[in-house]
Amino acid sequence: MKIESLLADLESDDAVRVDAAAAQLTEQADSVVPTLLRGLAGVQRTADLEPVMRVLRHVGPPAFDALLEAWGRKEVTDWQAGRLRGVFDERSADQYAALAADPNYGRSGNGFQGLLRLRTDSEAGLRALVESHARGRLIPYKASDYARLLHEPFRPRLRSLRRDPAASPRSRRGAMAALVAGGGADALDDRDRAAIERLIRVKISHETPSLPSSTLSGWWMAVPGASYEGVFEALDLHDRRPVTVTAGVQAAESQEIRLPGPDGAGHTVGRAFVTPELDGWRLVFGPFDLLVGDPWDGMIETVERVSVHCGQAQFFFLDDAGGSDVWIVAENGRVIRQYAAESDPEWEGDPLPWETLAVDDPDFDPEYDEVPANAGTAGARSACGSLSVDPGEVGPGTAVRGHGWLALTASGVGHGAFPGMLPI
Repeated sequence: MKIESLLADLESDDAVRVDAAAAQLTEQADSVVPTLLRGLAGVQRTADLEPVMRVLRHVGPPAFDALLEAWGRKEVTDWQAGRLRGVFDERSADQYAALAADPNYGRSGNGFQGLLRLRTDSEAGLRALVESHARGRLIPYKASDYARLLHEPFRPRLRSLRRDPAASPRSRRGAMAALVAGGGADALDDRDRAAIERLIRVKISHETPSLPSSTLSGWWMAVPGASYEGVFEALDLHDRRPVTVTAGVQAAESQEIRLPGPDGAGHTVGRAFVTPELDGWRLVFGPFDLLVGDPWDGMIETVERVSVHCGQAQFFFLDDAGGSDVWIVAENGRVIRQYAAESDPEWEGDPLPWETLAVDDPDFDPEYDEVPANAGTAGARSACGSLSVDPGEVGPGTAVRGHGWLALTASGVGHGAFPGMLPI
């Protein structure tokens, strides 16, 4: 029987004809599937792949192997292979797991994508997850999503592997990384958590801090090192833990999570990082929408509130794409100096001693230029260094005291709600 006839039967409304065609295609898979795949040369539309997709879907595992072989020989393009790999069902779960265990980063990601789609809980999938996380920091595409999806059934098995004396150090290391990827540090048992805490303390004492660049867009606050404790109450931060600067920066820059609330409504939670004391100041980084809220009124209200608890607070906001450049200084609940620029800069409050006034600028021409008497010349990028600490200049020459803290924007959540690994 010709392939065209079998393909026509697959589209029939007669279940008997469909089953018979599928059975014949499976019997002839060794010749039919390669022939169909070779005929895809030049095909660039998903609609034109539909006949082949139907065959692969019905044939199952033998077609999966044939597709991988054709893909390896470049008989199908990466785009075609990506579309066709998505048609297989749970019969091919072990093949997806084998692909996920492939040392090639791209192929491994393709395997995890299939496992995630099928929601496959299997020993083969777990082994692939362990192996991928044992290789190092470059985790395949969708591997972390798969670890989160299957965290509950995988957690006891991964913990057992961590304590298996017959397992290799590589496997035990991969199991630990997979646990953290699926459930955060709280997924670890007491022994592993204690080991991580010891490692953090060791790293803290030898770390040279490096903070985020404000090159494109960013915000941060600065408070005096002597009174920084007030920032946790002022910003309603919870469950603080010691953390390295490396981990704190990445956590503060990572995405927020959405959790169900007690009343059925969801709420969003993020992480804030309070740095070690740097040249006498502590800086605060975190999700703007959760810690500040309104782009303008929120900045004023936040810096004033923090200054009530810390004596003084400074707020910096930069958005090169939007043209915003803002710095604010507040003391004891009141803004004393403010600079804001989007097109024309504006100032409020009396100039601070370090500021260069606009009228003293060499380019100022009193005959043609009109500026307010309190107009300064410094934007946030230069003002921060005079006011407290320039994040871009923090490095080996910075005087560091104490350690950083990682805290949550909501109570009763726990750090384990943020799955994934942070570099220590």
